[in-house]
Amino acid sequence: MVHYFICRLPPDLILNPPVGFALFYIKGVCPPGIRTRDLYLGVLPFILIQLVGLALVFYFEPLATWLPREVHGG
Repeated sequence: MVHYFICRLPPDLILNPPVGFALFYIKGVCPPGIRTRDLYLGVLPFILIQLVGLALVFYFEPLATWLPREVHGG
């Protein structure tokens, strides 16, 4: 379970405020009419999907090992 959090957190931090490095990079190449707030609102559905996935693995731990077990035949 701890491994999932370690692997999952860095991509979340790239998109989420207050860090959100990817959002600031995208802001630099966007047209002047697009605000940083617009970018945060655009990323919100993806953050919610990540949180749902995190909650599923947290409450149903066998989900974290199901795919590796299927692939490697364990």
